Amino acid sequence: MAHSPIAIRPITSKADRKRFVDLPFRLYKDDPNWVPPLKGEALGLITPEKNGWFSHAKAQLFLAERDGKVVGRVSAHIDTLALTMSPTQGFGPGCGQFGLFDAEDGIVGRALINAAEGWLRHQGMTRVLGPISMSVWEEPGLLVDGYDHPPTIMMGHAKPEYRDWIENAGYRQVKELLTYELDITVPFPPLLQRIIASGEKNPRIRIREVDKTKFDEEAAIILAILNDAWSDNWGFVPLTPPEIVDVGVKLKPIVFNDLIRIAEVDGRPVAFMITLPDLNEAIAPLKGSLLPFGWAKLLLFLRKPKVKTMRVPLMGVLKELQSSRMASQLAFMMIEYIKRDSVAHYGATRGEIGWILEDNQGMRSIADAIGCTVNKRYWIYEKTL
Repeated sequence: MAHSPIAIRPITSKADRKRFVDLPFRLYKDDPNWVPPLKGEALGLITPEKNGWFSHAKAQLFLAERDGKVVGRVSAHIDTLALTMSPTQGFGPGCGQFGLFDAEDGIVGRALINAAEGWLRHQGMTRVLGPISMSVWEEPGLLVDGYDHPPTIMMGHAKPEYRDWIENAGYRQVKELLTYELDITVPFPPLLQRIIASGEKNPRIRIREVDKTKFDEEAAIILAILNDAWSDNWGFVPLTPPEIVDVGVKLKPIVFNDLIRIAEVDGRPVAFMITLPDLNEAIAPLKGSLLPFGWAKLLLFLRKPKVKTMRVPLMGVLKELQSSRMASQLAFMMIEYIKRDSVAHYGATRGEIGWILEDNQGMRSIADAIGCTVNKRYWIYEKTL
């Protein structure tokens, strides 16, 4: 049976942004592994006044409609900081992105991608990467493996058919992002325990918890290490002050001193590891709304979270130490200390590390050494416009 015509239109109104956010709730309603986001957070992501990323970026959101019903969505966006990066690091001059892609069927999906590409061409872009929703620091990549279990906090989910729809639109996979899972109740192998014990005897090394009462100071230390450690990575775009403020507001409620560690050598901070309780375990039952009693449930969770999974979204060590034995030793020590506290204080049994770039051999070697296995794969695609 022939489908009715599809109408693709750019959106700007508050009502249309709400429709944009509401669509996945219908498309994924029968998917047990999709985690409904809090609608307020999802609206904030696409509202320029509420997302510091827009201080250096612009975006156009599109809705697809058929017979007056919303059947798809996509964003086309340009990050001006990404335009200044080297093309060897993924972005660079003339490179736009698409993201927040969802569609009822392949015909709708192709029409949405065409609309996003058309907008990017009109803006002077010559190449497109995607899906990236919307900053590379938020939810980059399309899930291509690991549909059988829910994503952790700040990781994406997608329908399996999206891969074919994107590839059939002329896109080629350019980068793979991996997440690793680990049974954190199992002790590390004897060799790693000896490496950790050796570090504990080294008077030059100190692994300390962060102090949440000094949130801004600690965040500045971590940011300085992060921008140095990640500056040569594919897809790196430095975080800006408005984004840092936003991240602080969002993450502060799930920041706990014993889950974030800073490694010091001779009194100087040189590495860090951030671990977050998997907030998705708490928000999944809320179905996107804090009303009428969701806010109370979430508040209770945040006071003393008990979770199955802990996620490590970020680790970093200064470039001058990367590839050194000390870098690995510091990583093993931070992982071990946080692993212990995750089990003892939060009841966690599982850890997830990532995302990790496919060619980040240092981090992949650490993940392998501690007994991790890949549990999800995300692909970023590229196309010349």
